[in-house]
Amino acid sequence: MALARALAPRPQLLLLDEPFSNLDVELRERLAHEVRNILKAAQATALFVTHDQLEAFAIGDTIGVMHEGRLHQWDEAYTLYHRPATRFVADFIGHGVFAPATLREREGRLVVQTPLGELSDMAECPLPTAFCNGECDVLLRADDIVHDDNAPVKAEIIRKAFRGSEFLYTLRLAGGQTVLAHVPSHHDHKLGEWIGIRPEVDHVVTFERR
Repeated sequence: MALARALAPRPQLLLLDEPFSNLDVELRERLAHEVRNILKAAQATALFVTHDQLEAFAIGDTIGVMHEGRLHQWDEAYTLYHRPATRFVADFIGHGVFAPATLREREGRLVVQTPLGELSDMAECPLPTAFCNGECDVLLRADDIVHDDNAPVKAEIIRKAFRGSEFLYTLRLAGGQTVLAHVPSHHDHKLGEWIGIRPEVDHVVTFERR
């Protein structure tokens, strides 16, 4: 009803400031889709403020990520996730870690050396000259890590969060580095168990080494 009253005078811009903040997650997501459909039908432009990235993904055509008064990126949800413009956006959106990596050119192709092994055939990977000695940090998201019992790289499960259809595993490699992995929930491994993992990275996202 409040939204209908706000749309009645056909404003040029409508501000929605965390309208679903007191609702449970399921109702919030459903209402976000309904509000989006209403705004589309009314051909109305709205600025929707939220701290919930999934809510922003559900309702926004274009999303701006702000931190301490600075607009870090203004893009579609897909681009924010796969091609974050700053380290803050990369850390804020989704689940992932920054791992030390080295960029190399080998036989005319780019290779990214990571704690999980080599990544190659990366069309969008920056050149090694973009970083001192090719050394950088690479973003490894939880969906970049695949559970594979036959993989040569093993990792210890140090934390697990059940998400219904999947677990979010926090894994520690033999070298001490930590990575995250989304694993189907029928792979219910115990804490302290070592499992095989391999990288499956489509978008290599790199930043200056820290």
